[in-house]
Amino acid sequence: MATITKFEDLEIWRDARKFAQNIFETYSNSIPFSRDFKLKEQINRSSGSIMDNIAEGFERNGRNEFIQFLSIAKGSAGEVKSQLYRAFDREYITQETLDNLYMEADELGRKIGGFIKYLAQSEVRGSKFKDRL
Repeated sequence: MATITKFEDLEIWRDARKFAQNIFETYSNSIPFSRDFKLKEQINRSSGSIMDNIAEGFERNGRNEFIQFLSIAKGSAGEVKSQLYRAFDREYITQETLDNLYMEADELGRKIGGFIKYLAQSEVRGSKFKDRL
């Protein structure tokens, strides 16, 4: 298995980036949604937080820290799902949009959870521990 040396090579980061863009396009293309500045900014921050925390955890170069940041990213995916319901309840998005974005957030959360499980069982501690006893 090849060693991943940058977060951009992580499939879950690429998926999170795409998801954040999908959220942005959803509220940008909806006039009532785009005018609800607080919800728009909150869902933008939450969706961006997923990819940001994956990147930050990776850059910490330690397994336990990476797991901690992945856990935060997974929580942000849950936060977005809740915010999608608010957007739906306010009639900013359709049921179809809610279902599609919710499913995407849910799948992303499952992938992050699976990666957390993999890392927790891994013997690799991280590159910052490479030369330590």
